[in-house]
Amino acid sequence: MSKYNNIVEYINNEISKGCIKCGEKLPTIRELSEKFECSKQTVVHAYEKLQSSHIIYSIPQSGYYLVDKKETYKGEVNKVINFSSGAPDESILCYEDFQYCINQAIETYKVALFNYSSPKGLSELCCTLKKHFEEYQIFCKEEQIFITSGSQQAINILCTMPFPNGKKNVLVEQPTYRGALKALEINDVPVIGIERSFKGIDFDELERKFAFGNIKCFYTIPRFSNPLGLSYSNEEKKHILSLAKKYDVYIIEDDYLGDLELRNNEYPIYYMDTSGRMVYVKSFSKIFLPGLRIAAVVLPKMLRNTFMEYKRWMDLNTAVLSQGALEIYIKNGMFKANKKRVRKIYEERMETLKKEALKNELSSARLHIPDTGFYGCFEFLKPVNMLYLINQCSKANILINNMEGQYLKAYFNSEILNISVASCKENDIKIGIKKLFKILQSV
Repeated sequence: MSKYNNIVEYINNEISKGCIKCGEKLPTIRELSEKFECSKQTVVHAYEKLQSSHIIYSIPQSGYYLVDKKETYKGEVNKVINFSSGAPDESILCYEDFQYCINQAIETYKVALFNYSSPKGLSELCCTLKKHFEEYQIFCKEEQIFITSGSQQAINILCTMPFPNGKKNVLVEQPTYRGALKALEINDVPVIGIERSFKGIDFDELERKFAFGNIKCFYTIPRFSNPLGLSYSNEEKKHILSLAKKYDVYIIEDDYLGDLELRNNEYPIYYMDTSGRMVYVKSFSKIFLPGLRIAAVVLPKMLRNTFMEYKRWMDLNTAVLSQGALEIYIKNGMFKANKKRVRKIYEERMETLKKEALKNELSSARLHIPDTGFYGCFEFLKPVNMLYLINQCSKANILINNMEGQYLKAYFNSEILNISVASCKENDIKIGIKKLFKILQSV
């Protein structure tokens, strides 16, 4: 058994024996680190596990305490469980690590803070990312990496800028990330959809649209798609890439949740590209800090100058302090350690969602729940009044949505309900799914 699990078991045993009482402070991180001869970070992870299970709670600058179960029960009755949010859980974000990195960045980059920097991005961060991306099977040169103010800015630029193929339309999966659809709508960019169902994508239709749709680029989320949580197989990725090469179409690969990948043999589409067709977009919001607004784009040579020009006149440069903090966070190993921790959390949450959904059973729907990620789905086998369902869930303090904003009008499917575990702890998922299924049985 790992030391992480040993600590969790030890605390649970101490509680069951009555050695730790409600409201009483638990052993400090340092005490447990010395007792189990492990790093402080291991203790923190163990305490976070106990906290996510509502066994203990933390008070900043004070420590960890045992939850009073009677008070917890009272609070849970009226707690709002949000199955609609794609924002990561604030309680698992790395505030203390970030504070250290921001202080280091102020010291390291204090001169650059008072001047404009390159619109391409901080050279030190680009250099660090080149090596960092190798862990994702993204092999590129430093000059290919551009830093943007979040992935939304990258998508905005890519959707609006001209491409060397001289084509006009952007192809998007249906459904897809709402931010991408809004970027296309606001900038009046012509957009075409293609259905991505639980059976995959129709490659005959994809080929027709590549061949006759005047498609300049195809925006895709290959892994843990937003909002359905779907992933392409490596064979499907190769097929998409071969068609793009055949019909002179560029691919924008949004790998926003690639950090949660559990399988070692799953690669981004970019890894397979030898034709310079791929644009790789990597957000750092989901396992770092959403408010930091930092993303990286890996561009082929033919797109770099145009992208740079659009980026320059959009914001001159991305915030230097944020870039410097991210560079330090990656280089000193904090990002890698945090990624491992967050990956485990979302794997456990999705496993809880799967178990609870199967336990409660629903004959009127098929379950589509991946091994990790933010999103799982219920596919209804008969028509459901989604607005009524949303209203009934709201009365029970459960938030869901109908995904209408993530479809082009011609593709909207009201018979799919997506469930996000992004900001829901395991106990929230258990309570929320039980309530949701009770409501679904009466709809």
